[in-house]
Amino acid sequence: MCSSDLGNVVRHCTVSAVVFVTGSTAVDTPLPESQIMRDQFPFAVARVTRRWRKLLDERLKDLGVTQARWTTMVYLQQGGEGLTQRELARLMAIENPTLVRLLDSLEQQGLIERRPCPNDRRARRLHLTKDGTEFMNVLTERAARLREEMLEGISDRDIEGAVKVFHRILENAERQR
Repeated sequence: MCSSDLGNVVRHCTVSAVVFVTGSTAVDTPLPESQIMRDQFPFAVARVTRRWRKLLDERLKDLGVTQARWTTMVYLQQGGEGLTQRELARLMAIENPTLVRLLDSLEQQGLIERRPCPNDRRARRLHLTKDGTEFMNVLTERAARLREEMLEGISDRDIEGAVKVFHRILENAERQR
């Protein structure tokens, strides 16, 4: 199947999904283009996310780390070392039990450590180890190469607009709680 055929299949599948989601059929009045784009949006985001994860996992496989582990380390590094598990889970928007499994594996690899919190004996503060910091440099370099490949041909202005849209969607989602 050539790439243009694949594009048509993806559009057809997305439109089929839109028909399913909206309840519209070929007999009904055709949906306006803006509605079709809005209906396609979550499916497109999901496809991009799955593709990013798959490609990044392939690029990190030889290092024994997955995209999920790398993401955890990125949030820890950028969120400020010394976060508690609860703070990191909230920052990453994931459940605490999911994070615990990720942290356990990172700790077993010697990439992070849990240190006692001076103010709360029950809490542990999370820190990258020296090896974890060095490892992050390699991981970040590989992720940056993939990101540039995936964003090839897309202007900085378009990327900025997309990021603003995602931030707004997240704000809207937070109000749904």
